[in-house]
Amino acid sequence: MAERALVLDFGGVISRTLFETHDLTEAALGLASGSLNWRGPFEPQTDPLWRAMQADEISERDYWRQRTQEVAALVGCDWSDMSDFVRAARGASPADVIRPEFLAAIDKAEAAGCRLAILSNELDLFYGADFRKKLPFLRRFDAVIDATYTKILKPDPRAYQGVLDALGLPAEACVFVDDQLRNIRGAEAVGMIPVHFDVQSPAQGYATALRLLGL
Repeated sequence: MAERALVLDFGGVISRTLFETHDLTEAALGLASGSLNWRGPFEPQTDPLWRAMQADEISERDYWRQRTQEVAALVGCDWSDMSDFVRAARGASPADVIRPEFLAAIDKAEAAGCRLAILSNELDLFYGADFRKKLPFLRRFDAVIDATYTKILKPDPRAYQGVLDALGLPAEACVFVDDQLRNIRGAEAVGMIPVHFDVQSPAQGYATALRLLGL
């Protein structure tokens, strides 16, 4: 069988989203239960900022910049960027929010000889470079392409070409998984096999990706 690769966004594909872990964030930051009420894709009707991001009126970075400022004000901190927020909320044990479905999927893909890669718009920007040291599974990936450094954001075709070049594989050999539709459309445009990941149904998303890899 020809060589294949599973290419993943980081964010909500690999880890539980900040929307799903408000209780953990509130506990870590000493906030009262219910202090954080923005729910993004889980309750878009109550999150106009999320709807604006989905409509491409603001970027994903803009969304999280505002949420970071809001939470910083609640806890009385002067956070300069998203990574300050994430380190405060998750820094002690980031492995606790990694999706078990992700770990099972990369085990199966790796056992079948598939390559593994991450293509992220803001891995270190959002999480901080030291975050990676606490996630040993990252050592199993053949390529980690992060626009924090490349400055080329999905859905720019060059972002996808960067991970294809790093893997040395054609687009049609790569299954690409992302939770943002604009990024899925970008992958499809360059010939990758797309899986639009629903953060509310992670098991289904990974099952689809593995099926498309022939597993």
